[in-house]
Amino acid sequence: MQIHELLQFVDNAVYLNTGEHLNDIQRAVIEGSLNHQKYADIAENCGCSAGHAKDVGYELLQLLSDIFDEPVDKRNLKSVLERQGNINISFGDNIGDNNSNIFGKGSIKISCKNPQNKSDKNNSIYPQFKHRKKNKIQLEKIDKLRYFGLSDEQIAEVLDLPLEVVKQVEID
Repeated sequence: MQIHELLQFVDNAVYLNTGEHLNDIQRAVIEGSLNHQKYADIAENCGCSAGHAKDVGYELLQLLSDIFDEPVDKRNLKSVLERQGNINISFGDNIGDNNSNIFGKGSIKISCKNPQNKSDKNNSIYPQFKHRKKNKIQLEKIDKLRYFGLSDEQIAEVLDLPLEVVKQVEID
């Protein structure tokens, strides 16, 4: 798996949870984090301030923590992605390889332990992302319907949910 495939994996996870794709700075944060770059170096490559890159990185890593349901930071990003995507990421010194001179120094090689066809998403973690996104949307709908004054019984009827499920959602 090449770096663009790894970024696509993360982009898919983010998109399925937020409806938005990774932007250029977010992509650079992932690449830079895997290469143990400081935010100042990532910012320089992106043409933004180090503070902005750090803010974007913090928000992205928090989002990935929510998506993958485990803490994600710059130091453990590689291991989290390996676990979540069932991939192996290794760094090397093969600068001459056309597909691996990603960061300027050394290279990154990513290989999938259990390759899957893109159409075989039912056996991957994508349904888990979709399930979380659906639950989040349901919770937002319950909150909104409560805001408009509907009772839990009415909300259960409208959303076609068991009343017990609606009652379990805390009132903000």
